[in-house]
Amino acid sequence: MSNASIAAIAAPLPFSNLDTDQIMPKQFLRIIDKAGLDRGLLYDLRFDAQSAPRPDFVLNQDAYQGAGVLVAGPNFGCGSSREHAVWGLQQFGIRAIIAPSFGEIFYFNALNNGLLLVTLAPAEVESLIARVATPATNRVEIDLFAGTVTAGDWRAGFTLGERHRRMFADGQDMVGATLAQQQDIDRFEAAHWQRQPWTRDIVLRARQRLDAEELSA
Repeated sequence: MSNASIAAIAAPLPFSNLDTDQIMPKQFLRIIDKAGLDRGLLYDLRFDAQSAPRPDFVLNQDAYQGAGVLVAGPNFGCGSSREHAVWGLQQFGIRAIIAPSFGEIFYFNALNNGLLLVTLAPAEVESLIARVATPATNRVEIDLFAGTVTAGDWRAGFTLGERHRRMFADGQDMVGATLAQQQDIDRFEAAHWQRQPWTRDIVLRARQRLDAEELSA
């Protein structure tokens, strides 16, 4: 399945330095798998102290239900390295985030998990935020291979490395991208053992020798 383009409702999040602790608060990290992280996404922005939805927060508004894109301020995803922030965004239905800049670790966590990040100039992001803040014009289209973001008659271009562009288009995370090269990996491994056969199973053989010495002692 190709993900070469995204057409979705875009929700404006005009906050600078929205960190991973805010994106996925610590109380939602007490899990043994990835399930249910969508409940914690931006929890303190979405809900008040009594756990009631904040009606003024964009993702709680009817016009932005089912949003698949966030248009955010600079340095989105700064802070801690928690990968749960990426997983929670994806579980909530977010497929792409557009911002002037991103936290470095978050950037690679996102792209390696198949969450598209689009970097635009600050003025372009401000213009797009103003546009999608109006429900009548809150839909955007991202064309991965053309490198464009379009919202009605508004358009901007972006760049993305070929590896991540291909991973996203093919619906692969980093593990999937690695397994796609399985034949090359197998060939390298076979050639390595042929060149240096004495290194194969060296730990196992060392363990067996130590066990034998212990039994004979």
